[in-house]
Amino acid sequence: MFDTNPILREPAAVQFLRTAGLPGLTTRSDVTRSSNRSSRLGFFTRNAVGFSSAEAFMIIAITTILLTRGYLWITDYPQVGGGNLHIAHALYGGAFMMLSLLISWWLLGFGARLFCVVLGGIGFGLFLDEVGKFVTKDNDYFYGPSAEIMYVLVVFVLIVGRVLREVRPLSAHEKVSSAASIAADGVARGLAPHRRELALRLVEEAEEMGYDKVAAEHIRSLLLTSGIASARLYALSQWAPRLIPSWFRSPRWLPIVGWLMTVTAALAFGFGLLGIAMNGIYLDDDNVTFELAGMSMATAILLLSSTVTLAFSLPAMVMLRRTDKMWPLHFLRYGALTFTMLNALVDFATEGFAALVNLSVGLFTLAIISYRIDVRARVARPRAHEEALAASTPVGD
Repeated sequence: MFDTNPILREPAAVQFLRTAGLPGLTTRSDVTRSSNRSSRLGFFTRNAVGFSSAEAFMIIAITTILLTRGYLWITDYPQVGGGNLHIAHALYGGAFMMLSLLISWWLLGFGARLFCVVLGGIGFGLFLDEVGKFVTKDNDYFYGPSAEIMYVLVVFVLIVGRVLREVRPLSAHEKVSSAASIAADGVARGLAPHRRELALRLVEEAEEMGYDKVAAEHIRSLLLTSGIASARLYALSQWAPRLIPSWFRSPRWLPIVGWLMTVTAALAFGFGLLGIAMNGIYLDDDNVTFELAGMSMATAILLLSSTVTLAFSLPAMVMLRRTDKMWPLHFLRYGALTFTMLNALVDFATEGFAALVNLSVGLFTLAIISYRIDVRARVARPRAHEEALAASTPVGD
């Protein structure tokens, strides 16, 4: 049977050109295949580097809150305005967030996006610092649970980002798309060597996952031919850790913090179960006071924290020296995130901003683990490093 439908039948001229192999000709069948492929991409495409920007945004917001609280305490909480007028710094925060959105729409390039992350983070921090005024009838800036509300919101954003990032590995399409986004920045403003290397590494990984090599080569070519951009901020970020004594960056720290976290989680799990089973324990003599809380919301959160942490950290520490794979390091980071975030939730609820001391210990553990993951990732992709280095070296040097 012949297809007599004039809508579905290709014109004779198109058939001739397609048969002749005219390069660049897009036919109806090509469009259909592209449409079918697009329908399999899911509801969204993740950005391989976007999660780092989101985390930087939240870190800047937290820093802004701490600096604002410190400044107001030192200056005895001055009034901005006169008479009955008081301009809350939440308004400045809203203005900064608005500007960050507008600039991200107006300008292209990594520098503009980085500026928006910083400006938006400052704005969000100024806004969030006054959350106590928004949840109380008397506009109480010193509302007790404010610290806990801020903490829960920040942790929620970080966890959502982490879940989106880790729920499944990035697909080849997502890696190439992220590399293409970086390449577009290179066309607009050039690429710093470290961003070129990151994008080339993504392309290389996508090819290993079966992505079309011809299409990947187009992205690689664009990355290698993009101009060279300044890397001053990156150099500063690499210089700052060098101020830390080298023994802090030693790989010996990893088993130390890993086993400390594992043992602490095991003890917390055991004592938590004991306290719940005996409905609380309280012993007091002249020299020692020992107390285990019974069943409560705080106890349940701490027990959950220790259970999840132990489930991640124990197999990770057992296998850390027995395999070269990355999963033990990732499991350690999951455990450290759980232990730090859930424990800090209880600390902020009971101690307010004094919980920052315990939180800093957890963040130190996270920093050690994340640093080792970054080192391992750089070693694993020497080709991307060599190509980026060659493309970032001016001709004649």
